[in-house]
Amino acid sequence: MPGRFFPTHNTRPPPFHKDPILASQRELSDFLAASERRAFKQAMFAVRNEETALDIVQDSMMKLAEKYGDRPADELPMLFQRIIQNTIRDYYRRSKVRSLWTTLLSSFSSEDEDYDPLETLVVESESYTPNTPDGQLQQSQVLDIIEKQITLLPARQREAFLMRYWEDMDVAETASAMGCSEGSVKTHCSRATHALASALKAKGITL
Repeated sequence: MPGRFFPTHNTRPPPFHKDPILASQRELSDFLAASERRAFKQAMFAVRNEETALDIVQDSMMKLAEKYGDRPADELPMLFQRIIQNTIRDYYRRSKVRSLWTTLLSSFSSEDEDYDPLETLVVESESYTPNTPDGQLQQSQVLDIIEKQITLLPARQREAFLMRYWEDMDVAETASAMGCSEGSVKTHCSRATHALASALKAKGITL
């Protein structure tokens, strides 16, 4: 019949080529959709805060997609679990360090510019986070103010402060990274801490 094509027994359909990139993206999307609820429960058990748990899960999903989106599906569960655990540990590290700032500023009273409070400050691990919701909210608000004030410090003071009290570098390491003497590091940290404590006091905040 004119216009119709009758395939012969030798005619085969064209081969179907599976796009590996699209396949990987589909597998990743399916894996994340299936794992999201379990990951949220895991994060909730760890941090006991819904908003923080959601942030941890979203960050972990982004990291998995960005770094390992092309991995085979059978490798994704272990990679995702490792990323979640690392993200939770990072959260606790940041929380611990940020909470140290309030203790640091509340204990700072020396007028000596060579005094580095971290060298003598002893902080119990239980003191990092308040036990009551009101205490946690108040601490969060104070820490937000401290972080804003840190951005207003002179560059060298800010650099020394963050290296010592965020990166947990010692005086010698900080001096080496900044290309200055250890005495200068202590002076920068002392001035930064004084400035932050004064800024809080000016806002009526007593730690």
